[in-house]
Amino acid sequence: MSLLVVGVAACLAGWVALYSLLCHTNGSRGCEWNCRLVTLLHGIMAVSVTAYIGYVDGPWPFTYPGTKNTPLQISAMVLSLGYFLFDMGWCVYFQTEGLVMLAHHTMSILGILLTLWLGESGIESCAVIFGSEITNPLLQARWFLKHSGHYDTFLGDLVDVLFVLLFVFMRVFVGGAMLYCELVSPRPKLVIKCGGVAMYVLSWVFVADIARFAGRKGSVRYRYWRRRALQTQDNKAE
Repeated sequence: MSLLVVGVAACLAGWVALYSLLCHTNGSRGCEWNCRLVTLLHGIMAVSVTAYIGYVDGPWPFTYPGTKNTPLQISAMVLSLGYFLFDMGWCVYFQTEGLVMLAHHTMSILGILLTLWLGESGIESCAVIFGSEITNPLLQARWFLKHSGHYDTFLGDLVDVLFVLLFVFMRVFVGGAMLYCELVSPRPKLVIKCGGVAMYVLSWVFVADIARFAGRKGSVRYRYWRRRALQTQDNKAE
């Protein structure tokens, strides 16, 4: 356990050091820009490692939940735990996120800590990290497009559509299948199953927010396209 504490502390220090380096070399962009660069890097790393764990190293999370943690699973969880601690501290300090996102970070931290402490169910935690972080690059791309003046373009619309579709597919359908396998399996402990239910409920809260966003943006885009169509008809009539 002492090695795990050292590993998490080292990862936390690494993410803090990377953020500090970006702020020093890219200070003109601002704190949130540099924090999101760190978030993007973590998302890419976490998805890559957990995808390898699930699809290559094994075991398959839908078939073997509740199994003992492997060294690679532990490494992936320690890496992400260090990041979540960094990002949680950053969000609290700068007060940039609402209660839902802070709850997500809190549950992610507690879930990884519990899995590391129990020494099992690492494959489910890695699957959750994969499903949570796979939409991260699109989310960050959306933010960077918005703050660089390129959001109200076809690329911005494409990123939004891909984000919504991927988020709903991974969190609702894949996440629901994962939760079902977790609940019906006799291996995972009850506390792990309860944590899975809590994460899935939180995913639906995110989905509700995204649905409201999609409805608003769809309405705005429809009015914009309708206005352009009417202008085109008027120009032809003249």
